[in-house]
Amino acid sequence: MALAFFDIDGTLTSAHVWGGLMAYFKVHRRKQPTHWAYLATHYPLYFLRKAGLLGEYPFRYRWSADLGWYLRGESEASAAAIGDWVAAHYLEGTWRAVVRARLEAHLRGGDTVVFVSAAPLPLVAAIARRLGVAHAVGTQFEIAGGRYTGRVIPPPVLDEEKLRQAGTYLRSRGFSADLSDSWAYADSITDLALLEAVAHPVAVFPDGALRAIAARRGWEVLEG
Repeated sequence: MALAFFDIDGTLTSAHVWGGLMAYFKVHRRKQPTHWAYLATHYPLYFLRKAGLLGEYPFRYRWSADLGWYLRGESEASAAAIGDWVAAHYLEGTWRAVVRARLEAHLRGGDTVVFVSAAPLPLVAAIARRLGVAHAVGTQFEIAGGRYTGRVIPPPVLDEEKLRQAGTYLRSRGFSADLSDSWAYADSITDLALLEAVAHPVAVFPDGALRAIAARRGWEVLEG
C-alpha cells in the first residue's frame, strides 16, 4: 500500500479554494465588509509580489493565514457546510480529469491518499469527503467557545510545512511516514519540498520553475 499526496489548487482543480470561500459569502450575501477588507488588505500585496518587492512565501503566508477572517464567528458545523458548498458548487466543472483519474486509481488500489493544501482545513476536509478521500491536511484556525475566532494556528500549510504537517498527521493516526513507496502530485515550485521527499514526484500542470526542475530531474509531468 503506497502513500499518495495531492495538492488541490492548480492540481486537482483549475480553480482556487480561496475563491470558493469568497464566492460562498457573495452568493449568500454574508460578510461583505469582511470580503472588502480582505481584498483591500491583500491585493496590494499581490502587486508588490508582481513587482518583485515581496517574496512568494510572505505573500502566500498572509493570503492563507488571513482567510480565517471569513470563518470568524462560524461554528465547526457551519464551516463544514461552507466547505461542502464550495466542493459541490464552486469547484464543480473545474476538476482536472487527468488528475482525478490518477486519484481514483490510487483509491482503487487501496493506497493511503492525503490531500495537503494551504486552504482552511474545513474546506480541505469537505473536498476530501466529496472525492472519497479519508485524509486531509490544511491550515488550521483557532476555535474558542465552539466558534472560529478568525486567527490562524501558525504556520499555514505552505512550502516545507506541507511535508512536515503531512508527516505529523500520518504519525498521529498510526500510519507509517515511510516515503519509500510514495507519490506526490502538485503544480507549483512552492510544493518542491513535498515533491522532492517522495519516491514518485509528479508535476501537474506545472508552473515554469517547477517545469524546468521536472525536466532536469526526469520527473513525470501530468497535463492534458
